[in-house]
Amino acid sequence: MENVIRVVVANQPRLMRELVLEAIHEQSGIEIIAEIEDESAIPEAVDATHPDFLIIALDESNQRPPLCDTLLRRYPEMKILALAPERNSSIFFWASFDIHESPAESSEAGILNALRHKGQLAGGG
Repeated sequence: MENVIRVVVANQPRLMRELVLEAIHEQSGIEIIAEIEDESAIPEAVDATHPDFLIIALDESNQRPPLCDTLLRRYPEMKILALAPERNSSIFFWASFDIHESPAESSEAGILNALRHKGQLAGGG
């Protein structure tokens, strides 16, 4: 079975939303699972549908919308595409994390030290 990319299109001016929907409509492997007009309904729609991508409007400041931080903390696997058609601009947002490592002493004290330091160097004094 083919992986389908699930997309929510939200908070765009109606004309832009229709253009995005039309561009995606006939694409194989991409499914529009919700269309949201009201920005306040976005978190609830994302909670209900768990999309792979959310497409939203980018405000005039080209700053990351606060909604991105909230949603990407809750759903770090989701990606957000913010569009500003009047400026021919778009920004892609996603969450990532780093995995760190540090040697730990192979003893009861080493294990306890690692746990107490919550990932800091175990044995670093």
